[in-house]
Amino acid sequence: MSNSDDSSAGPRRRARPVRLLTAAVFALAGLIFVTSFNTSKGTNIRTDASLLKLSDLIHERSQSNLELEKSTATVRGQVDALAERDDGSTRAEDAKLSALRVASGTEDLTGKAVTVTLNDAPPNATARIPNVPEPQPNDLVIHQQDLQAVVNALWQGGAQGIQVMDQRLISTSAVRCVGNTLILQGRVYSPPYKMTAVGDPAALKKALAASPALQNYQLYVNAYGLGWKVEDHKALTLPGYSGTVDLHYAKPLESATP
Repeated sequence: MSNSDDSSAGPRRRARPVRLLTAAVFALAGLIFVTSFNTSKGTNIRTDASLLKLSDLIHERSQSNLELEKSTATVRGQVDALAERDDGSTRAEDAKLSALRVASGTEDLTGKAVTVTLNDAPPNATARIPNVPEPQPNDLVIHQQDLQAVVNALWQGGAQGIQVMDQRLISTSAVRCVGNTLILQGRVYSPPYKMTAVGDPAALKKALAASPALQNYQLYVNAYGLGWKVEDHKALTLPGYSGTVDLHYAKPLESATP
């Protein structure tokens, strides 16, 4: 009997620490909830995940680049003002230098112009015409080749200068997209995308219509509603490019000599 009593008492003694541990866990959880409530006071105390997003870093750098461009433009204006002082150059030489600045895109350019605007299709767009398959996600957004096709056609049409969004293109400009985002000369843009060219409007629009790449783009405009708009301007000024014109390139590391 005594052995039976001891065995029956054993499990009861082992169960008591378990009950105490359970009570301690619930008490700790309650303490955590109370502390969290008092700390947050109704606000989110978690780390903002957006701070860790690459897109936020890109936009931050884009804004920084914009400020640097403004600073560069100010300094360049001061340099140009000093250069305009009597340096012994002739009028012909000054005129040639001015023409080179216009051609390089660093001088303001005024004249008749055409603006082309591309935009993504409306949300949840479907096929608009018969016998056309329903669109895939890539069919409904602007791609790098679409922007490049417009720029190339405008140059082909005799554009004297081109501005993409709010930046003038120069010889080293590269129209590049990452996903559905345009990155141009260190700055980031989202659709709608505007490209403006100064030149003969009739010739510019003729070149746009003759571009095979843009003829293919028009199929998607008609089928799924991608944005396409062409506007004429009787007189418009494209600001000169104000960023740095220095070329940056990678250099191999010099191997250490033994």
